[in-house]
Amino acid sequence: MGSGGSARHDAIIVGAGHNGLVAACYLARAGLDVLVLERNPYVGGAAVSRSLYDGFTYSNCSYVCSLLRTEIIRELNLPGYGLQIIPYEGGCTMMRDGGHLALYDNHDALRREIARHSRRDAESYERYLRDMLRQCRFIKPLLLREPPDPTSFKPRDIMELLYLGKHFHRLGEQRMYETVRFWTMSCADFLDEYFDSEIIKAHLAGSSIIGTALGPRSPGTAYVLLHHYMGNIDGAVGAWGFARGGMGAVTQALAASFQASGGKIRSSAPVDQILVRAGRAGGVVLADGEEIQAGIVVSNLDVRRTFLDIMDAGDLPDEFVSQVRNFKIRGSSGKLNIALDALPHFPAIPHGSPSIRGDLHVTDSIEMLERAYDDWKEGRWSRAPYIDMLMPSQIDPTLAPSGKHYMSVFVQYCPYKLADGEWDAAKRAAFGRTVIDTIAEHSPDFKDLILHAEIRTPWDLEKEVGLTEGNIFQGELTFDQLLFNRPIPGYAQYRAPVRGMYMCGSSTHPGGGVMGAPGANAAGAILRDLGRTH
Repeated sequence: MGSGGSARHDAIIVGAGHNGLVAACYLARAGLDVLVLERNPYVGGAAVSRSLYDGFTYSNCSYVCSLLRTEIIRELNLPGYGLQIIPYEGGCTMMRDGGHLALYDNHDALRREIARHSRRDAESYERYLRDMLRQCRFIKPLLLREPPDPTSFKPRDIMELLYLGKHFHRLGEQRMYETVRFWTMSCADFLDEYFDSEIIKAHLAGSSIIGTALGPRSPGTAYVLLHHYMGNIDGAVGAWGFARGGMGAVTQALAASFQASGGKIRSSAPVDQILVRAGRAGGVVLADGEEIQAGIVVSNLDVRRTFLDIMDAGDLPDEFVSQVRNFKIRGSSGKLNIALDALPHFPAIPHGSPSIRGDLHVTDSIEMLERAYDDWKEGRWSRAPYIDMLMPSQIDPTLAPSGKHYMSVFVQYCPYKLADGEWDAAKRAAFGRTVIDTIAEHSPDFKDLILHAEIRTPWDLEKEVGLTEGNIFQGELTFDQLLFNRPIPGYAQYRAPVRGMYMCGSSTHPGGGVMGAPGANAAGAILRDLGRTH
């Protein structure tokens, strides 16, 4: 997407994923000469739209727009550069006995549907919703703030610690206890305190395991549930929805905003090494040997790829390198993108129900989710996987030819390392058959409608997108890897141990999802270091 221009820039961003582009936008708007380098021939990282079958557009990695911060959308004028988000109309979890739990964006209709399964749970849902929104309100102000270093006596760190303490204290004594308990408990235990119905608990628990190498009974999964829930509190723009034209529309809008501010993007330009001279970042060397100089280097790669692959360990403290090696990045997810000749029939979903236009699941109970996790722990893909599937072409006709449909299928669990050897074409196909067979149990005509299927394992996600082990969050969202521990204690403020070197990817606070907050926060840290405003 254009040449690199001069041989020296104020800042180089390594990786044109959404966080890298967000950081680049803010730096360019502040007047810096910024170059973004991307190893693939297209920008977007995991948020891309690709045409891999005639007439169809796949969101072939990330597939839903839920967490992108409204502040970023507004400040970077992303709608002005083509971003349009279409909210969900509902969703449905289908049961093996032919039953279903439908989800609606109308609160009263949703309450009636829950009452159809359990009147008591319909009452409890109000309490559950209130408590989740309380947790969302607590964490939301922290998303776009640089975490404090609790060991530092710098004025900014002391002020941030005071802010965090006051923010926490304002919850009141009872809510403070509840919040600490919530952040450390399992999703299964949390939901048991509200609901009796297995199908209701199973539906809600799905969000606690997406992209996570944990099961619903693992401590810490209640927070993962919250992490996915946060998109629901910002109104239509920030709610769960489809980006018109696929998820690549998000990164294309970011790229256009960046270039409108004078930024430059070079695709097909893989970075081989970050240069360090006299203890300071000085630029990068590309795979073809080209050297590009810059006073600031910002990595959008995950923490392991940044410091173990494209930096010389001799330029980093030994203890830091050891902590990077211990940072948990475990692959647990697969993805299928399927071109369909027509809309498949799901007998469990009532005819004409808007729930088919949202996310569809096929899990009856938390026990099914836990058994699926057991398979992953033993080094095999789940025999009865958790599936999050959508057909956004029902709402966005740009994704498929008239009368045909695109289906996105996210799968939990799928291991990066198999117990019986490396991934190959035969194992990838067998994994795909397991997923397709699982869907076909709920749709009698589904297999006959398949025109094309792209099957992606964690190994494929790593090789193509650059996500270590295919982990979609660039690191587990567990309590030991959040806030001022993310990614490394003492280095949670987007700054590396090398001067002029910064991190902006999802390995940093507040973590993964197409949120943009790590990129915005990193840009803020850089501009403060330069004495400029955000």
